[in-house]
Amino acid sequence: MTSTRTLVRRAALAATAVTATLALAACGGDDGGSGSGTAAGKPTSPTAGTGAHNDQDVAFAQGMITHHRQALEMSESAAGRASSAKVEDLAARIERAQGPEIEKMSGWLKTWGEEVPSATPGADHSGGHTGGGSGGSGGTGHSGMAGMMDAEDMTRLMKASGKDFDTLFLTLMIEHHEGAVEMATTEKAKGAYGPATELADAVITGQTAEIREMNKLLGKSNG
Repeated sequence: MTSTRTLVRRAALAATAVTATLALAACGGDDGGSGSGTAAGKPTSPTAGTGAHNDQDVAFAQGMITHHRQALEMSESAAGRASSAKVEDLAARIERAQGPEIEKMSGWLKTWGEEVPSATPGADHSGGHTGGGSGGSGGTGHSGMAGMMDAEDMTRLMKASGKDFDTLFLTLMIEHHEGAVEMATTEKAKGAYGPATELADAVITGQTAEIREMNKLLGKSNG
């Protein structure tokens, strides 16, 4: 009897130990899954790696690089031509803001294995500066891009000076900024890459404020 009771007791203890071990293992598995956000050892964060982008992000970066380069060309022309210190200051701020943005977007494209538009400011304005109704939806091609100046506009700007330059620069840059805002709005709606949609939001905020500023410099009360 004593021997039988001992065997039964040992079997019960062994079963309890196995149950406890399995319970702890299951608990540990649950903690790892919910706490680290990983599956099979791979991060599930949307920012992990470089693949969290879509065609719209590529189009936005390629189009906005070209768009920004023309804005830089226009802004650089203010030195020695503008008569207003406020216009010169605005042009300098545009240069400081958009130069680094070009570098940032170029970095994305290189990481994605996509083509970075060639640095040829003013070389492609064949689409006209009105931009068309759908210019902001792609940015995939440079002609017809929203807000881009054509060769005639750029020539007039480069030949102008004094108050005539101030007026023409502000008028053209307002249109240029409006095109950029249109492109950025499309990126916010259709883009997938977080840093790109964040940049688009910054473009909308910053350039909308500059449009209001330029309208005031032109004497317009409504921006």
